[in-house]
Amino acid sequence: MQRLTTELRSGVARCALWCVVALVPSLIATAGWSQSLTWLGVLPRHTESRAFGVSADGSVVVGASIEHARSEDDPREPRLRITPFLWTRQTGIQQLDVGTYENHAEAVGVSADGSVVVGHALDGQWRAFRWTRSGVQNLVAGFVYDISANGSVVVGQAVDGRAFRWTRAGVEYIGDNISCAYGVSADGLVVVGGAIINGSSRSFRWTRARGLEYLNIPAGWSEAWNVSADGSVVVGYAFDGSRYYSFRWTDAEGAQTLGYFWAPGMSADGSVVVGHDAYNRTAVRWTNSTGIQDLNTVYANLLSPGSYLFVAYSISPDGRYIVGSGYNADTRREEAFLLDTGFPLPGDVDRNGCVSDTDLLRVLFEFGGRGYRNEDLNWDGVVDDLDLLVVLFNFGRGC
Repeated sequence: MQRLTTELRSGVARCALWCVVALVPSLIATAGWSQSLTWLGVLPRHTESRAFGVSADGSVVVGASIEHARSEDDPREPRLRITPFLWTRQTGIQQLDVGTYENHAEAVGVSADGSVVVGHALDGQWRAFRWTRSGVQNLVAGFVYDISANGSVVVGQAVDGRAFRWTRAGVEYIGDNISCAYGVSADGLVVVGGAIINGSSRSFRWTRARGLEYLNIPAGWSEAWNVSADGSVVVGYAFDGSRYYSFRWTDAEGAQTLGYFWAPGMSADGSVVVGHDAYNRTAVRWTNSTGIQDLNTVYANLLSPGSYLFVAYSISPDGRYIVGSGYNADTRREEAFLLDTGFPLPGDVDRNGCVSDTDLLRVLFEFGGRGYRNEDLNWDGVVDDLDLLVVLFNFGRGC
């Protein structure tokens, strides 16, 4: 058996190398990928921006651009207008057309392929919307907080205070209490959030099979903010009586305290968490091996003098791209940012820094399988030839 496996690995490696030679132009086109920090700018006449969501490949970012102005009726009264934006590498920052609204609308999430955007807008009352190139669809009166990988499931809070889960089949309300759904798994089948019980918020995890279940978090107040692709890992925020802290929960291990920061973003496998250290006013990242890291320290070489990263709101499924807001000293304003950490490399399934026959074998062994996992490199829900091509295009990188 070992000999067969060795021969198979050798054969696959030879096949991979032959394919790479045949695809040299594609390899050359992608060879320059590395760490980078991109300030996304603001919409015309606006003074600041924030990024809340990023596509799987980092090519699409969504968020809000903010205009500070004066009221036309009374120039002494300040006026704030918040506008949703969509940013791509090709177009830069552009206003997202979500129909008419008063003075506040923001895009808070985007599908893995960047084609579906969700958010909320104030139009007499708050309305949750779902945007595609073909137009905008109003979902329910309320707020949106997350979207599934393919954009077919949206979760949030209705204006009557109930957590909701939206699909094309309609709106489903979760629980009978005042509650909010903050996160949804990649396939849309697991929802997490917080519900008010006896005057205090408690974290919950919901599935159709088991209903709403409260997490055993050792705190009097907690909210679950995000969930891994398969629904097995939950991150959230809790209050220990004196300070707020983040936790990471699994059914097998229970709650693990991460540290004193807010953690709204998590990679698909639950291994990387990003957020905001409110006590030190800085964007942070957590992994089990590194603990809490200040992104300003780790990526100091990418920051111009005086610039800093304030909060990280979201991270791509593979953990490579981080978006949020910070201060851009070159433009002297708070701006949305896209941080390309450079890791993992495209095609590096096992996250060892080298795209090799091992990564190719993992994709081949999972070929045809459904469900979001690291072998599903483009995060479309199936391991197929497109994922195989990602490995082949990048074969040998980092080795």
